[in-house]
Amino acid sequence: MIGMLLLLCCSLVVLCFLSVQAYENLALHQLVWQSSTWLSDTGAQRAVDGRYTGRCAESFNNPTAEWRVDLTGVKNIHHVFIQHATGIWWNWDFLGFSVFISNTTNKEDGTLCFRDTYHTYHTRATITNPINITCLCHGRYVIYYNNRTHPPYPVGYSRYTRIGLCEVEVYGCRSLGKYGENCSLECPQNCQNGYCDIVEGTCLACKPGFKGPQCIGKSPLYIKI
Repeated sequence: MIGMLLLLCCSLVVLCFLSVQAYENLALHQLVWQSSTWLSDTGAQRAVDGRYTGRCAESFNNPTAEWRVDLTGVKNIHHVFIQHATGIWWNWDFLGFSVFISNTTNKEDGTLCFRDTYHTYHTRATITNPINITCLCHGRYVIYYNNRTHPPYPVGYSRYTRIGLCEVEVYGCRSLGKYGENCSLECPQNCQNGYCDIVEGTCLACKPGFKGPQCIGKSPLYIKI
C-alpha cells in the first residue's frame, strides 16, 4: 500500500533544455538491462557511461523496446534526462516512447511518468533531443519503453521501434529522508518511511496518529477525550 502511495505521487513537467545539475545523477554506472542488443558494443550500459556521443545503447527493430536502470534502492527522484541517438533514421524509431518509475522491474507495477504522443507532443518535425522530464516520484527502477503493437500508427512513425539511448541520467537524492536542490534538508520526522516531496518537503503519507502536509497535527483518532 505504501509503495502504491509513493508511486502515485508523480507529477510531470517537460523541460526542453540541458540537464540541471543541482541534484546527483543516480543512474551513472548503475546496473542496466535492455530487451535486445544490436551489437556487442551497444549494450544497455552505454546509456549510463557518462558519455553523450559515441556508441549508444541500441537494440534491433522489434515490436517492443525496453530499457531500465536499477538505482539500487528506492530513491527520491526529481527528473530524468534522455539523450537519444541522432539522425533521420532514429527520429521515427523513438516517437511514442514512455518513461515509468517503479519499485520492481515490471513497468506495470509502477507509475507512468511520461508518454510521448503524436497529438500532444512530438512529430518527426518537432522532436526534442535531448529532453528533460520532471517526474517527482520515489522508485527504484526507471524504465524506458516503446512499442509498435497497435497499428495503425500516426504519420511519421516507423513500423518497428528500437532502443537508441546515448545517455539516461536520473537526478534526485541518494539518501531517503532528504529533499531540496542539494538534498541537504531533512523530511519532516513524522513522514511515513521518511518519504517527502523532493521540492516542497511535504509528506507523502504520515505515520499513524499524525496528519497534515508536515505530519505535525494529531489525527482525531489519536486525541484523548
